[in-house]
Amino acid sequence: MILPETKHNLKISLHGGHSGEFCEHAEGTLRETLEAAVSAGFTVYGVSEHAPHTESRFLTQEEIAKGWDIARLQRNFADYTRTVDALAEEFSDRIMILRGYEAEIVPTATYRAQMWGYREQRAPGDPLRFAFDYCVGSVHYVEETVIDYTPELYTRAVEQCETFEAFVVRYYSEVVKMVTTLEPQVVGHLDLYKRFAERASFGQERLFTPRIRAAAIIALEAIRSTGAILDLNTAGWRKGLGEPYPAPWIIAEANHMGVPFCFGDDSHKPADVGAGFPEARDYLLANGVAEIAYLIKEKGSQKVTQRRANL
Repeated sequence: MILPETKHNLKISLHGGHSGEFCEHAEGTLRETLEAAVSAGFTVYGVSEHAPHTESRFLTQEEIAKGWDIARLQRNFADYTRTVDALAEEFSDRIMILRGYEAEIVPTATYRAQMWGYREQRAPGDPLRFAFDYCVGSVHYVEETVIDYTPELYTRAVEQCETFEAFVVRYYSEVVKMVTTLEPQVVGHLDLYKRFAERASFGQERLFTPRIRAAAIIALEAIRSTGAILDLNTAGWRKGLGEPYPAPWIIAEANHMGVPFCFGDDSHKPADVGAGFPEARDYLLANGVAEIAYLIKEKGSQKVTQRRANL
């Protein structure tokens, strides 16, 4: 599939496609999500379901309420790989589906082996055969405490770091470690640490300090060195933040350094597909970004290629 250099390049998302079949905090089915993408005119849609937790201490309350344990999460993920493989083939005459996963960075000491394992091609017929096209690398944890789940857990993570500034600096150090360790093709919601800042009484004015800026630049340098794309994630608007991820000052720094951006709807239900994309285009243009990056499988190739297009 060759994409025209037109407005249709807006119809590409590389982060999202979470569905209630495989993610405890999502809704709908993967088929319904892909049908929504087709109806919305998408040309490429990247599905990046969450990689499963490997230790019970990281189970969410929703997972526990559903009776999902670690073994069930692993089965769900294996089911996801088979489902997305089948749907990518079924929908191939209407849309290019890229098969991805969103990496987790816990447990801190052992996540590399687990997340890299998902990228390896295994023998056909292996029930745990993972043949993903790409990886979205995201940081949802600081000090092994999830930061985008509840204000209470967010506050706990901040308190473990003693100060809000130290918390954000630690967050960026985890981004650097994740990027250099996993080398993902896409880096998700770079400033997720702002998710509950105001509700936890850490005001927006404290989200930008010289130390935080320095830590962010180190993270951006790591992203640039690996050739990854930054996710312009529209979920920030849906979460009531007044802006997407990342903030304008990060957009400016990344653009100055030549770090590219892609669109990501971070959809967790069919209605989220493509949400906020026209606004996201305006947001990038207003902050000096003139082109968008995306991934595509060229005809006859099994590997994704990064391409660019004017906004």
